[in-house]
Amino acid sequence: MAQPTGTFTAIAGMSTPRSNHTATLLLDGRVLIAGGDNYGSTSFQTRPSTAELYDPANGTFTPTGNMTVGRSWHTATLLSDGRVLIVGGDSDIPEDPSQPAMITSAELYDPAAQSFTATGNMVAGRAGFNATLLANGKVLITGGVARYRDFDCIIGGAELYDPSTGAFMSAGPYAGSLSSLVGPLEGFTSTSTLLADGTVLFGTEPSSQVYDSVTGTFSLRGAMVTGMGLPYLAGRTATLLPNGKVLAAGGEQEDTGRFDSAELYDPSTGAYTATGVMARARDGHTATPLPDATVLMAGGESQSCSANFCAFSGSEASAELYGPAAGAFGSAGNMTTRREWHTATLLSSGDILLAGGMAYGGIGVFYGSLATAEIYHPASPSPAPDVGAVWHSETGQLASAQNPAIAGEILSMDTSGLPDGSVIPPRVAVGGRLAEILYFGGAPGYPEYHQVNFRMPAGVAPGPAVSMRLFYLDRSSNPVTIGVK
Repeated sequence: MAQPTGTFTAIAGMSTPRSNHTATLLLDGRVLIAGGDNYGSTSFQTRPSTAELYDPANGTFTPTGNMTVGRSWHTATLLSDGRVLIVGGDSDIPEDPSQPAMITSAELYDPAAQSFTATGNMVAGRAGFNATLLANGKVLITGGVARYRDFDCIIGGAELYDPSTGAFMSAGPYAGSLSSLVGPLEGFTSTSTLLADGTVLFGTEPSSQVYDSVTGTFSLRGAMVTGMGLPYLAGRTATLLPNGKVLAAGGEQEDTGRFDSAELYDPSTGAYTATGVMARARDGHTATPLPDATVLMAGGESQSCSANFCAFSGSEASAELYGPAAGAFGSAGNMTTRREWHTATLLSSGDILLAGGMAYGGIGVFYGSLATAEIYHPASPSPAPDVGAVWHSETGQLASAQNPAIAGEILSMDTSGLPDGSVIPPRVAVGGRLAEILYFGGAPGYPEYHQVNFRMPAGVAPGPAVSMRLFYLDRSSNPVTIGVK
């Protein structure tokens, strides 16, 4: 029996058409939309430095401060203190006139001040890369195109951003074939996924790699089934599932076309195996994990095939849901607008905001960048986690102003909204610093709650009411306060 899949509803659009932009869920549930490309139907117009905020309370977008530079194909990462790190990308104005406009600069968005300020510069500018928040609070930068040389592109080396210093530094060399940092002229694309054990899966061709932040090293893993033997695989998505595996889906290659295939990476074996096939081949789509363990695949560009010939068919409005239990895709209906290279953000309510992108009607039919937006309402939406009491694990007493927590001790909390059986640990931030998670699972005697045990991080400014939050699927819980000594 088919399960209900939810509905798409159009909402008021953005103030600026955008594609290849970023969308970041903030602590208060609003979404920061920043930068991107603004293509007209017949020409490229600009890379806006503007940004805007989507407020789910009233369903509208409003302008916020401007970035220090217009950028597209950049990254935006929510830091543990609530600020957003904006890094790199393409610009209208090259920083080096002899090279394409790859940006080395980075900036921080402060939601309280609604303003952007410059932070440190990357070791190497790049566009179309990955940024992954690590368990230690640093941000890992991988891949992307740093510059072009003859018939190759130079791949950006791995870097780390440290929020405590505002500086970027090398994260060490890649493993295997990527150590040369050279890729095909068509470009280098990859994915980056934080695994349940805290390592990062760097999905590349010809083999994937895993970064270990403890040792600071990359090590080789297996090749993707779809991309085996291909020089590159672009527009693919990678999504961490509650069982700890990674779903890689879609993508395209100039010589072979677009793919409807999907596969699973298993961290226990380091290998990929095929899973269900999508109803439509797609790249430039979005893949959004839902709390019920399904994944919404939406939009992208596709193709129509007859006999042994496939032709570009334009941007997709179709959407699909992947169910890990069955290892299969099922229809999720159609978006109100066909779109690709858009953003999809899981909101605190459990709905998904889909915004912007660009649209093709087929070969030679280009509609430009989009300002439109819509909401996907899952059949059974799950709100963000809710945190209750926080106590000293050893004594069972509340961590209050009168009985403050100290660095290194073990604290416990109860929470609702975490899925049963998931191996993906939540994140806990105390005073803007990430804590080490020691246990998450059932709360003894309280089947409706989950318990999380964590080690109080060092370096937290003391006070009688220090803010603390729990994160799961990038959504923040309600803030609670504890005393810190």
